[in-house]
Amino acid sequence: MRSVALCFFSAAVLFLLSGCGAREYMHKTFGGTDNSDPPTPLVELETTVEIVELWSKNTGKGASKHFLKLTPAHVQGKVFVADIRGNLEAIDATNGNTLWKNDADLTISGGPGASEKLILVGSDEGDVLAYTSETGELLWQTKVSSEILSAPQEAYDIVVVRTIDGKIFGLNANDGSHLWIYDRTVPALTLRGTSNPVITGDIVIAGFDGGRLAAIELYTGKLIWETSISLASGRSQLERMVDIDSEPVIIGNDIYVATFQGRLASVTLESGRITWTRDISSYAGLTSDGQYIYITDDQSHVWALDRASGNSVWKQENLFARMVTAPATIGDLVVVGDLEGYLHWMDKSNGQFVARTRVSNSPIIAPPIAIEDIVYVYSSDGILAAYTAQ
Repeated sequence: MRSVALCFFSAAVLFLLSGCGAREYMHKTFGGTDNSDPPTPLVELETTVEIVELWSKNTGKGASKHFLKLTPAHVQGKVFVADIRGNLEAIDATNGNTLWKNDADLTISGGPGASEKLILVGSDEGDVLAYTSETGELLWQTKVSSEILSAPQEAYDIVVVRTIDGKIFGLNANDGSHLWIYDRTVPALTLRGTSNPVITGDIVIAGFDGGRLAAIELYTGKLIWETSISLASGRSQLERMVDIDSEPVIIGNDIYVATFQGRLASVTLESGRITWTRDISSYAGLTSDGQYIYITDDQSHVWALDRASGNSVWKQENLFARMVTAPATIGDLVVVGDLEGYLHWMDKSNGQFVARTRVSNSPIIAPPIAIEDIVYVYSSDGILAAYTAQ
């Protein structure tokens, strides 16, 4: 029997096809005979923590039926969301009221990325658009080499954009002009998705298809170091996939990064030296509360690991095959979304379920985001909701 990882992977694989070809492949994948492992039925639980919905609203089409992690962004009391039809919306994080809307008139496939002054999105045709965070006014639009599936980032007047053809662009944040390009070869077969670049100080940390992690100078695009997190193994292209598809997590001088069909690793920011690894395969992603690393593996098991050593603290296996998102943490809780639109709340100390809420009947693909004592979650049909625990 095939694992759920392969089933979910088949929806996410990019055969370097686009348009009708890719859609036909996905239709055949899900429309034909499915012999993958079925999602684990929801376990009965005695709710021990009260989850309160602060607000919920329909913001548009979301990611529709496409595999796109259009994760909301939170900056200065605002939540920004984008949908596949090109709608961009700024929402008051406290009450869910719309502050402004804009229409890119393009298919948004990456973003939004947010800073204090800019909201950034990317399109399936390689367009990068920058809006003011205050009013939603379009400041500039420029073109890069190919489809953008991650959120563009901005710091120190430089916008960093990752494209699916292995390139990272540095753009002038004031006008969108090109400053530099960093380029890596893309394997023949990859997951459909790219890791968000992370800017820390004057360094860009970027994960690539093929399992390599790089540190790049923000102002010049020059390589500082590069290290291999996982090495490809196996006979087929499928078996040899070791993509970094989730966003690296940086805490102080430590970077935590996961690969599909590979490893989770702790890497030093200064040199790229690997300090510890665990054989955990993940495309969903990870987070940290400073003490522990929380990660969802390719079987939808959720783990808590000691940040210093990588040793296991607990493992929650009762979400197997539910296509669970990367975790978020809020207070003493860990929360993940799943393919049926549920949020699962777990005790941070032992991984036991303490509550369950349903956001939508559609899958939650984008990971929840936690800001202080509020969790924001965006379902694939465009429902944005805010929750807190009491």
